[in-house]
Amino acid sequence: MAKSRKRLGEILKEWGLVTDEQIEAALLSQQESNHKIGECLVEMKYCKSEDVVKALALQFNMEYVDLDLVSIGHDTFELIPENIIREYTVLPLGKEKNKLKVAITDPMALDTIDALRFRLNMEIETALAPREKVLAVIKSYTGEVEAVSESEMDSMMNQFKEGYEDAAGEEAAARDDSGDDAPIIRLVTMMIHDAVKMRASDIHVEPMADTLRIRFRVDGNCIERDSPPKRLQNSIISRIKIMSGMAIEEKRIPQDGRIRMKLEGKDLDFRVSSLPAYHGESMVMRILRKESVKVGLGALGFSTADFEIFQKIIKRPNGIFLVTGPTGSGKTTTLYSALNELNRPDKKIITAENPVEYNLSGINQCQVHESIGLTFAAILRAMLRQAPNIILVGEIRDLETAEIAIQAALTGHLVFSTLHTNDAPSALTRLIDMGVKPFLVSSSVQAVMAQRLVSVLCNECKVPDNDIDLNLLRSLGLTEDQISKANFMKPVGCDKCLRTGYYGRLGIFEIMAMNNDLREMAFQRRPLQELRKAAIGFGMHTLLDDGLAKAMAGITPLSAVLAQAAREVAMALPSSS
Repeated sequence: MAKSRKRLGEILKEWGLVTDEQIEAALLSQQESNHKIGECLVEMKYCKSEDVVKALALQFNMEYVDLDLVSIGHDTFELIPENIIREYTVLPLGKEKNKLKVAITDPMALDTIDALRFRLNMEIETALAPREKVLAVIKSYTGEVEAVSESEMDSMMNQFKEGYEDAAGEEAAARDDSGDDAPIIRLVTMMIHDAVKMRASDIHVEPMADTLRIRFRVDGNCIERDSPPKRLQNSIISRIKIMSGMAIEEKRIPQDGRIRMKLEGKDLDFRVSSLPAYHGESMVMRILRKESVKVGLGALGFSTADFEIFQKIIKRPNGIFLVTGPTGSGKTTTLYSALNELNRPDKKIITAENPVEYNLSGINQCQVHESIGLTFAAILRAMLRQAPNIILVGEIRDLETAEIAIQAALTGHLVFSTLHTNDAPSALTRLIDMGVKPFLVSSSVQAVMAQRLVSVLCNECKVPDNDIDLNLLRSLGLTEDQISKANFMKPVGCDKCLRTGYYGRLGIFEIMAMNNDLREMAFQRRPLQELRKAAIGFGMHTLLDDGLAKAMAGITPLSAVLAQAAREVAMALPSSS
């Protein structure tokens, strides 16, 4: 004879969660409301919903799933079509061979299990989870929002609509989005389209105490956009996390993701970063445009003299070429442009990057994963066994990576890499300070280039700047003849440049090509100032020199140059002595 199941009330009583009197009261309420006894116990606040579901799992010999402790990744969620998840209120938990494990909310929902088995054509294994938690997870994944009127959503999206309604509608249709979550999907899609249209490099979604701040970084400056209601914060962030393949339910630790989209016929990548903050997760989407590394070296902003030096350096058969500058100074774009120039069938190029920002056809690109020991040094050792001609190391951070890169350069490879230093001569002293032997530095480094980015004035609205301090120009080393011929301009603002006065950015550069004298000075560990003075004596144009030339040509304002070359300006002014 089959063993009879324990009643739900008996299980809860054994666990010490309810009394006989409370069970009786719940049974009376059940007769009046026609609800299940578990629902009555919860409604009467005799026990929690989770306790009832755990008891039901024991009663029906099922596994209980605590969704607060289970990570359901984006790939797992897609094991079941979204419309089926909504229709049956179920969650996929994993798949093994042809058996799909799902979380359900009712142990007696045999028709649900049969329907899933039929519609998915798979064997179904079930576990039990609280209905409200299942609904919460579904809501977080789909970006579903409640009580959002069409007029309110139209008002929020008004600034994003210029020419992008059709594109957003096409994407929503392609994803088979339902009416409930379409507003959030349209809002996020239009926000991305608007950022691309404005030439933004980053989209910042920042939870504040009472608002969700949206900002675009355009030409290095943040421009604030209208803020959606605070109550849509979780749905917007969840939508971005779904698009970038992040774990929706993980809100305690930083995550990284990637979005690939095609907008206006162009393939775009978005590198997405989430950071748990006090008022919610801060999201940044960095827009990676492949055309930015294919514009050619000539469009980076080199002067004629520096361009010729650069071309000669990158076409040498071996040695190290270092690019220095702070984060966001365009080092990656410069190096990728150089690789693109050198990328030919007769050259094998391998890179070690963290992360791989742009996928370049014909180049072997390796992603650093320090958590599993795949560091710059480890990749560099392995790639030397791949017989490359040209190597790119994303950044030299430590002695081990520096020594391997130098050995690669000394054994016939051309090595590109970056360092964080203020100017070009500082790179030599930095390598020696790391512990690299001076004779290795002097013999392996072919050249060092420092760079910064300055804003380019909008050609449609810039006007002459007649308020330039002539004494300042003289202090910076300009002659009276140079000053008289200069064409300094300043920003105004128009529709083309979004009222900022700027349209795009260019690099200012400082290239120190090594010669025998500089190698000898590096070998002798001469002071940085002596190295710098000698390099200038051999013809090196400093960041300030290059910036002043662009300012005098009316390409960028003098203030932008002074800000980017502040260290040299301080050294040049009399008050600094």
